[in-house]
Amino acid sequence: MRITIILLVLLFPGLLLADQLHGIINGKAYHFDRGRNFNEKNWGLGFEYNFKPRGSWIPLLTGSSFKDSKNQTSNYLGGGTKKRFMLGSSDTGMHIDVGIVGFVMTRKDYRNERPFFGALPFISVGNEYVAVNATYIPRISPKYASLLYFQLMIKLAEF
Repeated sequence: MRITIILLVLLFPGLLLADQLHGIINGKAYHFDRGRNFNEKNWGLGFEYNFKPRGSWIPLLTGSSFKDSKNQTSNYLGGGTKKRFMLGSSDTGMHIDVGIVGFVMTRKDYRNERPFFGALPFISVGNEYVAVNATYIPRISPKYASLLYFQLMIKLAEF
């Protein structure tokens, strides 16, 4: 874990200027193939760093470890961007974020835990302190199913 943090700081020195740090609690998946027995309790922990917004766009870094659909530990580290849309009056602080994340991931049942690259769209609904993230993951082969994946994101610190 220390090596990962050192590498992140060396590769992305702007990380030290991150605007907000969020904790991620991975939780629920909904598989569209209901005839197969997939794990839908994808518990795990992660983080998301949101950099200072550039207009309504927010660059980010994210990483997580969780139990996947086959009940094996999966890990990812990535970066992306999201566009923020404010809902209602500014008093509520409610927003919808729509974005994309590119990542490097490891999975025991895919490429025998060798890292692979991917990119996925996501949507997030919440306020300054808490949000629910949802990602659609398409079916990539006959042994996998398409699914919706949910996370709870909680603000931990502001820099």
